[in-house]
Amino acid sequence: MADFLIAPSVLSADFARLGAEVDAVLDAGADVVHFDVMDNHYVPNLTVGPLVCDALRRYGVQAPIDVHLMVKPVDRLVEEFAAAGASWISFHPEASEHAHRTISLIREVGCRPGLVLNPATPLSCLDHVLDDLDLVLVMSVNPGFGGQAFIPSSLDKLRAVRERITASGRAIRLEVDGGIKPTNIGAVAAAGADTFVAGSAIFGSADYAATIASMRKELAAAAPSAAVAGLS
Repeated sequence: MADFLIAPSVLSADFARLGAEVDAVLDAGADVVHFDVMDNHYVPNLTVGPLVCDALRRYGVQAPIDVHLMVKPVDRLVEEFAAAGASWISFHPEASEHAHRTISLIREVGCRPGLVLNPATPLSCLDHVLDDLDLVLVMSVNPGFGGQAFIPSSLDKLRAVRERITASGRAIRLEVDGGIKPTNIGAVAAAGADTFVAGSAIFGSADYAATIASMRKELAAAAPSAAVAGLS
């Protein structure tokens, strides 16, 4: 089976008991903690910063923390999140004056760099940086709010990015964020994604383990199609 990762977004968790919520989804079978950082500037919402990431590490969370920066400017927060325990750090090319410099900074501070593509971001932004990335994150909603519906054209974008990753010959993860749930995760995997951010679909469910198990079942069924798409 392909190496699929499920990454619940803490944006949809109960912040009054965040540590326990993260423990619960990891115990339920999640792989990665997804951390949505919004600044009420690049996107119209305000969420969490490095102190919360650090608090989760001090609480005892050992799983990878996948930090998605929806902020402008980017670079100063890169260093702060690295110090707070981030594993991956992704950013939007529109929010950085020099994308290659930001990618280099993320790697210099010991994290794995990712680039985020909004629904209207052209794939040409990958032309000169793909070989420097460990992750490409395709947004299947417009960034800024949780609970939005999946944009169907994102499937075509995922296929196109997967083709580029396969052609590069590098082990670059292809992540998708926005409207992911058990009923569409199989189609998203078949389009080439291997890492799946899900917020309200998991944290809004009555049984985290049952929801994640349902996602795993759909991913297992999609594995042969994912292999054809170039994910091995």
